[in-house]
Amino acid sequence: MSTHLRGVKPRVSVDQEPLTRAPKPPAWFSTYARDEWKRVMPTLIARRVICKADLAQVETYCEMTGLVRQITHERQLAGALIDVKLFGVQNRAAQTARQLAATLGLDPVSRARLGTAAPDDDDDNPLAVV
Repeated sequence: MSTHLRGVKPRVSVDQEPLTRAPKPPAWFSTYARDEWKRVMPTLIARRVICKADLAQVETYCEMTGLVRQITHERQLAGALIDVKLFGVQNRAAQTARQLAATLGLDPVSRARLGTAAPDDDDDNPLAVV
């Protein structure tokens, strides 16, 4: 009997060669993307889940998050008018950022998969079903 794994995310684990220091944010980043880089990199480094090969994914996450914030800021400056095309760009950037955040362990569910949740051993759990 075979079991399919569609929709089941693999458990995130500590990388075998994690970065020990955060590299500088890319020079081409916007101010908003740079701020996000400085906010999330210390967390990713401390969790030991990011390696050099993952930096492009972190860069894309920061760019998308920065774009969402930049569009929000520009909309606030322009007043309450909403440009439908700009809103579409912002919405797609937010969606991409959410997806990347999940793969990087930057949301509650992916953090639980990372191992910050309770251990699998239910011997000491009075609510464990036997």
